Amino acid sequence: MATNAASHNSTGEPTGPVSGAPPSVSNDTKAAILESAKSSATGDHVPGQDAGSKVGTAGAGEGEKKMKSEKELERERKKAEKQAKFDQKKAKAASSASATVSSKSKEKKAKAEKKAQEEVLPAYVEDTPAGEKKIIKPFDDPQYSAYNPSAVESAWYAWWEKEGFFQPEFTADGKVKPEGSFVIVEPPPNVTGNLHMGHALGNALQDVMIRWNRMHGKTTLWLPGCDHAGISTQNVVENMLWRRQQKTRHDLGRAEFVKTVWDWKNEYHHKINTVLRRMGGSFDWTREAFTMNENFAGAVTETFVTLHEQGIIYRANRLVNWCTKLNTSLSNLEVVNKELTGRTLIDVPGYDKKVEFGIIVHFKYAIEGTDEKIEVATTRPETMLGDTGIAVHPEDDRYKHLVGKNAIHPFIEGRLMPIVADDYVEREFGTGAVKITPAHDPNDFALGQRHKLEFINILTDDGMMNANTGPYVGQKRFDVRYTIQDDLKKAGLYVDKKDNPMTVPLCDKSKDVIEPIMKPQWWMSMKDMAAAALKVVNDGEIKILPESAEKSYIRWMTNVNDWCLSRQLWWGHQAPMYFAQIYGEEHDESNGDLWFAGRTQEEAEVKARKALPGKNFTLKRDEDVLDTWFSSGLWPFATLGWPNKTHDLETLFPTSVLETGWDILFFWIARMVMFSLKLTGKVPFTEVYCHSLIRDSEGRKMSKSLGNVIDPQDVIEGIALEDLHKKLLLGNLAPAEVEKATKYQKTAFPDGIPQCGTDALRFALVSYTTGGGDIAFDVKVIHGYRKFCNKIYQATKFVLGKLDADFVPLKERGATGKESLAEKWILHKLTTAAKDVNQALGEREFMRSTSYIYQYWLSQLCDVYIENSKAILQDGTPEEKRSAQDTLYTALEGGLTMIHPYMPFLTEELWQRLPRQPEDKTPSIVLAQYPIYDAKMDDPKSEEAYELVLNISKGIRSLMAEYSLKDEGKVFIQTNDQTSHATATAQHQSIRSLSGKGVSSITILDLSSPRPTGCVVFSVSASAAVFLHVKGRVDIDAEISKASKKLETICKGIEKQRKILNDEGYKEKVSVELQEVEKGKLRDLESEKRGFEETIGQFESLNIEA
Repeated sequence: MATNAASHNSTGEPTGPVSGAPPSVSNDTKAAILESAKSSATGDHVPGQDAGSKVGTAGAGEGEKKMKSEKELERERKKAEKQAKFDQKKAKAASSASATVSSKSKEKKAKAEKKAQEEVLPAYVEDTPAGEKKIIKPFDDPQYSAYNPSAVESAWYAWWEKEGFFQPEFTADGKVKPEGSFVIVEPPPNVTGNLHMGHALGNALQDVMIRWNRMHGKTTLWLPGCDHAGISTQNVVENMLWRRQQKTRHDLGRAEFVKTVWDWKNEYHHKINTVLRRMGGSFDWTREAFTMNENFAGAVTETFVTLHEQGIIYRANRLVNWCTKLNTSLSNLEVVNKELTGRTLIDVPGYDKKVEFGIIVHFKYAIEGTDEKIEVATTRPETMLGDTGIAVHPEDDRYKHLVGKNAIHPFIEGRLMPIVADDYVEREFGTGAVKITPAHDPNDFALGQRHKLEFINILTDDGMMNANTGPYVGQKRFDVRYTIQDDLKKAGLYVDKKDNPMTVPLCDKSKDVIEPIMKPQWWMSMKDMAAAALKVVNDGEIKILPESAEKSYIRWMTNVNDWCLSRQLWWGHQAPMYFAQIYGEEHDESNGDLWFAGRTQEEAEVKARKALPGKNFTLKRDEDVLDTWFSSGLWPFATLGWPNKTHDLETLFPTSVLETGWDILFFWIARMVMFSLKLTGKVPFTEVYCHSLIRDSEGRKMSKSLGNVIDPQDVIEGIALEDLHKKLLLGNLAPAEVEKATKYQKTAFPDGIPQCGTDALRFALVSYTTGGGDIAFDVKVIHGYRKFCNKIYQATKFVLGKLDADFVPLKERGATGKESLAEKWILHKLTTAAKDVNQALGEREFMRSTSYIYQYWLSQLCDVYIENSKAILQDGTPEEKRSAQDTLYTALEGGLTMIHPYMPFLTEELWQRLPRQPEDKTPSIVLAQYPIYDAKMDDPKSEEAYELVLNISKGIRSLMAEYSLKDEGKVFIQTNDQTSHATATAQHQSIRSLSGKGVSSITILDLSSPRPTGCVVFSVSASAAVFLHVKGRVDIDAEISKASKKLETICKGIEKQRKILNDEGYKEKVSVELQEVEKGKLRDLESEKRGFEETIGQFESLNIEA
């Protein structure tokens, strides 16, 4: 047995790995745990239950790569996704523990569970001083006897951060390391509240890439930061002010309100960073950014002034999305389009009754100087007060005689509305006549400009009718919606009202109905900048994944509109623009010639005096702030110091990858590309990876009102159902929404959310990521991966327990040439897994990468090699034992470093317990070398040979289970070629070890031996078969029937396989290599057919003998 410290430190010392002896357990408990392991989908190879539950591309290796066709790559992707989904099902099954067990084992299991409940672990208390290297506790400590996330994840992060492991490493002369650089700037979360699973997904993917590249020796930087989120933050703080003090921002004044927001920001910013640390994100916190800090403010001002000087930013009076509740214009992202199929009543802030939408009202206007009337229609009746014209198609015979005449407004005295001809009008739609409201409709705006119509605004900023509406002045806009219809009826102009499918734009924050309103604002010309941003993607300078996201980017960038930058808020970057108020002249703030940009007011004044010689004026700064996306668009380079020429900007820009959600592709990613090209002359990053949207287990989008938004901390730490309900009351949900959300929580989490730990959560999220459709989130899958963590924990614990006290690993990793077949097999699996994982991560095939790792750890290392090694470690020669120990160490250390980017805490905890290789001074697994392909360990012949051993063992276990034989199993192995016979003979002991305890004898038959009598057969492949003696132990007639059904199925499979292979189209399109694989399947099926035919014959003979 190894001592507590492989580096020979005594227990409790703060340095060096330790590995205490496994705790002793009672026979009853041991039996129950072993039975549970058998029924578990993942199983446990050693006793030990899951503890502590509350409720830039790195090199993919040296192996030569064969170019594959797109179809072959797509097949591989689908196969990997299928395998990963299967792995997730296994993980979920492990969590559900639904396998059927005998009544006796159930009783034992119940006893063990009862004992476990009686021995609930107390809350974990960390002894390590903050920031110091963790004091490693032995495995016989109750908190460490089995996997306990609370204990395993404690203390490590503070040490990593203090030691500076996450800071980029440069060469002595300040350059990037020879291996290259890999830089990600974190998409900044809004500083408005708690992080959700979407943040957890993005951060898990980014940290996997960062840690992987760091372990490949690159200069890496993951730069953290938060966005000030202008409208969201101001809205939240204003609501908080009203709830707590019944005050508005105007009661405080701008300066005091902004100070209040800063105080609020600091509190929630800290909470966000705490969760990011809890998630294990390897951020360089010394470079943390915020979009309102001093350098960022300077970058925003520099950008705005520069682009204004170049004429790219300009002043214009145009339609904007206006929220009357928040009194600000909005970006398209902040507008939610609600689709209606017909008449619908909607709650609108400020109205006691619901308002009618989804209708179209037809009415008539009288024609000046005639008795004629012209019929029009509208979905917004109140906007007729802003009508200034009517359009018809120039070739519409019904209205040709009216073009050039005027319609009379019935309610606004003296307003005449010209009737104009325009190709925009669809003759077949409605009446063929369109009312024009240029100041309140985007389409009408263009018509108004073309025909020089009057633009009349009818609304105040808070949604009341203004002086331009005659008798309706001072009334609410949607009250007028109804009174207008009544007045039209009284005037004899009303026609009818019908249901009408339509889209209603709503403010995402206030749920107010958006009004298009004319406002003088700052706009940014997008055409030329968009063309440049489109070119770098088309030319391959920036790669966008998945392909569907790139197509969306290209489509949007070819149809881009100018960008409204102004926001009528107090929280944000105030526009660096100054209006010259000239004494004795009208102050027209829509006149861009009277506005002057300045990095300081003094600079603006110099520009104003030059432009306005001889004028007396005072400068007034624009009170509006800029759209949050304006500052966010500078994120990749302003975080590195721009506009200053910093070392970071010179060495680490452009960044490598931007990983984010596809839903902000246009609003953020496109703008970063445009700004970067314009201001730095470089692309901001060379790759964009858009992850999927996380939906709940029922496939619904996660929403606070549904109660299905999951806090990552609740998954990490676990939470009771009652506490989940309480969290609903902390938000702003209406009582009806709380009731609905509570109902969902009871269904989705009847027992609350069990403690899963950070590592299981991260691995699950990455395993969900295919680069394809949305993600159906299921906490059972995550809890299943907690059991996978326990498997890794117990495997490491077992290996450490089998290393001698003075064990020192080999200086060089890899094969020595003295390994047994099983050792050659696991080393081959390790190096091919490393090759596959590196390639998958390089191609951003995240799900595929987790599948390779999961299979290596579970199906190859734990369930096969460790099991096989037990017999050698117990009964082998000293040389065999030492070789097995070396291989166990290599396979385990390789597995831990391979999975570290996904599971940082568990792997550090276990890696620190391993003895170090000679001269290895690596302080942390964070900086350890990532496994790469080693041709010396690549041994396909040994793989094939050992796979035969495994398949023979599998066949034996299968037959024993199928015929319910628990003991005295007599087995015969028949091989069909010399190579298979030699392998089976040499691996006789391994086959015994892997075949189960019920087998009493295994005989390997000579090649010339006849088929053994009284046996059933399991066809391993075309080269081998397993026979189990069952004469006198089974129902012969039943077995003949069973074998006949299987034979029938196999015959159908053979027929299908032959049909595929004989198809001429198949022969032409499919590669020779794949055809050989399919031919091999046919040979195996034919061998299986012969085996069952012989089995049926044997049973029939036994019947005759009987």
